[in-house]
Amino acid sequence: MDLLYALLGLVILLVAGDALVRGAVNMALRLGIPALIVSLTIVAFGTSAPELIISVQAVLENAPGIALGNVVGSNTANVLLVLGVPAVMKGLQTGAHDTRKSYLVMMVASLWFIALCFFGPLIWVHGLLLLAFLAGTFVDQAREVRAHRRNGRDEELEGADPHMRWWKILAYMAVGLVGLPIGADILIEAAINIATEMGVSETVIGLTLVAIGTSLPELATTVMACIRNKADVALGNVIGSNMFNLLAIIGIAAMVGTIPVDPMFLAFDLWIMLAASVVLAPFALRNRNMGRLTGIAFTCLYVVYVMALLSRGG
Repeated sequence: MDLLYALLGLVILLVAGDALVRGAVNMALRLGIPALIVSLTIVAFGTSAPELIISVQAVLENAPGIALGNVVGSNTANVLLVLGVPAVMKGLQTGAHDTRKSYLVMMVASLWFIALCFFGPLIWVHGLLLLAFLAGTFVDQAREVRAHRRNGRDEELEGADPHMRWWKILAYMAVGLVGLPIGADILIEAAINIATEMGVSETVIGLTLVAIGTSLPELATTVMACIRNKADVALGNVIGSNMFNLLAIIGIAAMVGTIPVDPMFLAFDLWIMLAASVVLAPFALRNRNMGRLTGIAFTCLYVVYVMALLSRGG
């Protein structure tokens, strides 16, 4: 039953998160807020709303291991699973876009996050430092987007409908704002019960069940894009998502409450996350495409990692 509750909570989170993004994007555009600002703020936060709400709720419910495990586990899953599975299917044309700069920023953000973890537990000061780094990346991205617009390339927002009626916008917002905390509460309670029944720590559940669950939308999107031969932006999306997870989600969660850092994180999980980021270097820095053999290797490595997590228990 707890597993069914966890799945129910996850479904509610995903539906509510999508509704919130649609409502917020169209409300902002109707109020005259530029698409650039909407893209860098509302869309960025909205698409990560399930992970953000889970982490904040976990801290509030005295289960901070789920919060940290969710982010670290999601970042590892994003690389090895979200890129690995579609690559097994058809290969990914990851060399089609220049992701060198964003990759290097992600690596710096990862090292910054790991360094702060060694000075843990993570508190509001660490949260401010992570959010300050995020603000710097937003400013830099804004400059780049303005340069694209000067070249005649305007911002396109998914889910934007200039003719959407106000009642529909408000309905989307209501579903999102009500559904997110409900879904997070159900998922976290079920995850804690599962951890107790299986004899594993909340941290392990965060690294596995919760992390995989919150990475499923990205995986589904990438698989469908791969089937339609439109997955050339998959690498850039994963890099952006991982950077946002580290800086925004943990940054905000640390402002809400203290997040202890499990010694196993410092000895193992953080380095697995970093290693997963490092293996992206040939594809991000040298614009290489990701073939089926790479996809098989990534997927197998992720399966081994999850098995290692479950076998260690605590």
